[in-house]
Amino acid sequence: MTARPPSHRAVAGWILRRPDTLTETERLQLKAVRTHCSELDALTGHVRSFATMLTERQGERLPDWLDVVRQDDLPSLHTLAAGIDRDRDRDAVIAGLTLPWSSGVVEGHVIRIKMLKRQMFGRAGFQLLRKRVLLAGCALVPCDRLRATREKSSHGIPHPAVATQAGTHPLRDQPKPLLWGGAARISSRPPPHQTSGRCLSGRA
Repeated sequence: MTARPPSHRAVAGWILRRPDTLTETERLQLKAVRTHCSELDALTGHVRSFATMLTERQGERLPDWLDVVRQDDLPSLHTLAAGIDRDRDRDAVIAGLTLPWSSGVVEGHVIRIKMLKRQMFGRAGFQLLRKRVLLAGCALVPCDRLRATREKSSHGIPHPAVATQAGTHPLRDQPKPLLWGGAARISSRPPPHQTSGRCLSGRA
């Protein structure tokens, strides 16, 4: 009975994982795949070389890695190399592979804010967006800790997410935004189903 060949996803997982985490069976299967496919053999070497460069913070090896990648017939890696090798990007990539600091945390917060903004499809004002951002932050931080650590901002101004009374949740007791007809906005008017037909028709 012929053994079933591994799936594309399984082979990709073996290539991307650390070699020391593979089982003996997985190592043998990956070795067989690399033996029968020269492209995958070269790809595995480049991927693992880049992983070592990343984990060991050896960014100075990036130019040599790019030169080696260009010598093989691997269009997908050629596209990656072309994107990295731009004048404005190469220094940033080398710094990211070398320095212990990362802007990933900041970028993550920016993406979260963009997600909240785009969920409202451009139909909400700044005040509603501000409340959603603050409430999203409160959901990740316990209220007691938030009050204890954020009573004042770095400029001495009271933090907008701190409750004025003990035992209450920041911003939860403030007026809630109403969603009418798909347009999100803050309003004190009652919803349409609580308004008489005379009011809706514009008559006194």
